[in-house]
Amino acid sequence: MQITIILKFKQLKASLKNKIPFILNFCNRKLEDSSSSFLHFIRARIDHCAVVFNPIFVKNNCLTSQEHLARIRKVLDYIDQHLDDELPLEKLAEMGYYSPFHFHRIFRAVTSETLLGYITRKRMEKAAMMLSLKKEKSLEEIFLEIGFNSHSTFGKTFKKHFGISPATFRKNSPENFKKIQTIISNIGQKEVVFEQYLYQLEQMKFFMENKANIQIKEMPEMQIASVLSIGVQNIGNAYNTLISWAISKNIFPRENVKMITVYHDSFKVTAPNKVRIHAGMLLEEPIKNEGEVFLEILPKGKYIVSRQEITLPEFETAWNALFLWMNENGHQFRKECPYEIYHNDYQEHPEKKCLVDFCIPIL
Repeated sequence: MQITIILKFKQLKASLKNKIPFILNFCNRKLEDSSSSFLHFIRARIDHCAVVFNPIFVKNNCLTSQEHLARIRKVLDYIDQHLDDELPLEKLAEMGYYSPFHFHRIFRAVTSETLLGYITRKRMEKAAMMLSLKKEKSLEEIFLEIGFNSHSTFGKTFKKHFGISPATFRKNSPENFKKIQTIISNIGQKEVVFEQYLYQLEQMKFFMENKANIQIKEMPEMQIASVLSIGVQNIGNAYNTLISWAISKNIFPRENVKMITVYHDSFKVTAPNKVRIHAGMLLEEPIKNEGEVFLEILPKGKYIVSRQEITLPEFETAWNALFLWMNENGHQFRKECPYEIYHNDYQEHPEKKCLVDFCIPIL
């Protein structure tokens, strides 16, 4: 079938050939908000045609990298919220309006991981956090919560990822730790290292008392324009994309503009080059998704809010100290995303310091 399409395509007049990508792109945009399974199927077929006509399709830039990122981002959000469910390739591909083959290829291009590898890593990271911090939960409760049906399968997968069994991992995890790292030993085996805080608890307390104003606050719902960054190495590019978009919409620069960084992964268990971060800008009015820029809503609720005036190298210490303060004061983390709100441009500060609110959601 595909060979027949290509042969017929070659026989078309040049003027008609040039119109095909625009027709495909028009159809894609018209179906953007459609939700029925049939229309998802149609979109997958359109993408298939786009690949068949790839040279002219790419030349006319009808299916941009921004559109791919927007589709994959929706799938990543769904995966994160449904780790306890079955996540078959076909369902996720349909959600992104791709055929399964093309979805798998594009997913890897965007995330640098296979779909299975990404889902497994996210499940193992969530399991590691619960094993360390939720010691009242049984192993069965934990593996059911991350989508496994048997202790055996969970145990084998966890050991393959971390090099030790879930029970040993839980036994070895200290009460407070900075990061979980997996290293390769001298004999080629995986070993788990719980990286301890460089500061003693008393030094952390001193940091918080001298540099942080800590409050428990009810934060309002906030609508922000966001751009996805996978890995800390890409956050600068994400902010550049966001600012360029905002300038084109005449909403930047403006007085009292607020930039917000939202963390969708924890540095405790996720490698810095794989952490999902959103570069955001607080909005006065909602926006429509456009390319890499999308509307994100930060929910209202109770937060630990710590305003600090610090340098960029001190951010990691500030987060570590604030989470320790949360634990020592009996607060429980709520399943939402921590974020930072910036109140100045540190480049304009005489000491290159940021005036920033660190916000941790709590119950």
